[in-house]
Parts: sequence; C-alpha cells; structure tokens
Amino acid sequence: MCRPVTDHPDLPPPASLTSLGWLEFFEVQRDPHETDLVPVRIAMVHRSRVTGQSETGSVELTLPVHTTTADFAVGDWVLSHPRTRMLHRRLNRRTVLERRLEGSRALQPVAANVDTLFIVTSCNADFNQARLERYLALANQGGANPVILLTKADMAADVDVYRHQAAELQRGLVVVTVNPQLPAAARNLASWCGVGQTVALVGSSGVGKSTLVNTLAGPGQAPPQETGGIREHDAKGRHTTTSRSLHAIVGGGWVIDTPGMRTLHVSDAEQGIATLFAEITELAPSCRFRDCTHEHEPGCAVQAAVADGRLNPERLIRWRKLLKENQHNTPISAGPRVRRSVGG
Repeated sequence: MCRPVTDHPDLPPPASLTSLGWLEFFEVQRDPHETDLVPVRIAMVHRSRVTGQSETGSVELTLPVHTTTADFAVGDWVLSHPRTRMLHRRLNRRTVLERRLEGSRALQPVAANVDTLFIVTSCNADFNQARLERYLALANQGGANPVILLTKADMAADVDVYRHQAAELQRGLVVVTVNPQLPAAARNLASWCGVGQTVALVGSSGVGKSTLVNTLAGPGQAPPQETGGIREHDAKGRHTTTSRSLHAIVGGGWVIDTPGMRTLHVSDAEQGIATLFAEITELAPSCRFRDCTHEHEPGCAVQAAVADGRLNPERLIRWRKLLKENQHNTPISAGPRVRRSVGG
C-alpha cells in the first residue's frame, strides 16, 4: 500500500475514489494488467517531487527515471505501484487548462480534470472585459465550464453595470456576486462544489481568490492559502499564492487555487475563441466570400450586423485582436486540437 505522507498535515484525509473525482472516464483507461495499481490524484506538484491523494490518504510518489514534475498538473489522475509508490503512468485528462509562457513553444498545464473554472474579478479597476475574455477562451478550449465571480460588490456604485458587462461576454455565461470573506459564498457556489466535483480559480492577484479558497475549505481547518491586501490606486495585489494545490472543500468537492496571472498569452485556442465569440462565428458563413476578414469586403454579414446594431463593434475589435494573437503565439507545427468535453 502507498506510504502516507507525514510532513504535509494540511493535505486532506482519506477519501473514496468517487469523492476524489474518479469517473468511468478514467476507469476504462486501465488495462487488464493494471487492476492492481493504485489510482492517485495529484494534489501538489513540487519542483522535484509529486504529492497525491488516494483512498488511503496523502502519498508522496516516486517518479520513474527520465520523468519530470513538468509532465504532471494538479488534478491529474495517475496509477502507482501499491508497495513502492512508483508512479506507473498518467491517465488521459478529461479536461485541462493550459497556457503558453512567453518564449516557450510548449503549453504549460495549469490544472487538470477541472469541471468548473471560477474566473474571479472585482468590481473596481481590476475589471477588464478583454482580460476576462482571455480566461473564457482558456476555459472553453480546455473543456471546463466557466463561471465569473464578482467580488468587492459592496464597493461599487452600481454592481449591475459590472454584472451586465460580464454576462455579455459569452452566450449563456453565469455571473455570480460573492463576498469571499463570508460563509454565504460557499452556499452560493454549492451547486458547482458537490461531491467529486472539481473547481479551479483564476484571476488577478488581490481579487479575493485565496480568501475564497479558505472560505470554501470551511471552518475548523488550517487556511489552505495566505491572503494579502491590494493597492488602492490600481486595485493590484501581490501574489499570495505561489504554487498550485488541491484542497478539499465544503460539500465534498475539490478546489485548485492558482497563482495570480496578470498576463495570459492566448495560444492554441482557436476553438475556445470561436465559442467565446459565437455571435461572430455563426455570422461568418453568411458572408459573400469564404475567406472574408470582416473588415472591408462587400457582402460581409458581420459588418452588416455591426451596422444595424446587432453586433457590438468593440466585440469585433477584441475578437480580431485575440484571433491574431492566437495565430501569432501558436506554433505552425501544432496540429488541430480537439476540445475536451466536460461530459467525458
């Protein structure tokens, strides 16, 4: 049996595979000769070691030769040998949130097997539609269900303005106002945090992500994350979360906190962008020319929608900018990527 970790008292206690998020999607990936291997969910990825969560509790896994921690993301499911704790292999991801760091050709996984991505922003200078659209493209491409959380609503003169501007970013997008410091926040988000469900939080530093993680974890536990203040003049905060980790939360679910990302380079996200700007994507086939750029061609259905007020011209500008950035950042050698389905 995998040896329990004893130097990480903040890790969650033993839990059933189902409550950890194990689904038939993962079970069918096990080969007949792998039935004796232990399923482990990655809870922490350190520089040189990986900590996981199994039915028996927290375990520190041994990596095979020539395997690095960069091959794994928090939320991954792996199979390990019960006696040696040697990691055998990683199972295919049901969903994955990825980003490309500047200067890198490889995508970096932010979190894996996430059901819902909470995109946290505050009702102040941090609120930025263009940045929120980047997070939405990230969620869409990776297969996670995006939900926007508005914090610091009590400081806004009219919170409905922020709520409306957020909701219009994507068709069917859910927007929830929460106060991360109050227990009511956990109740408001309960439908996404049930047994076996996994949520991840992204957003700028200082918007309340770490505070919300602590609130979702519930009372009677050591706070999973440190919290810090923000600068009042620009609503910027310092990075209080420096690594990703998996935490048990009230209701039986799991939360993955991530370091604040002020800069998110969109890459390999063509399908995610198409979903984000569905009103443009659906108009394009009606254009006279198949390769219409929606800028100056006659018979452009997109420009016609702008002219008669059906399409916000600012949306078209941001769509064009995001699409060009995606094309610039996506290596030519990268093949087509299939959008992960949350339904497995």
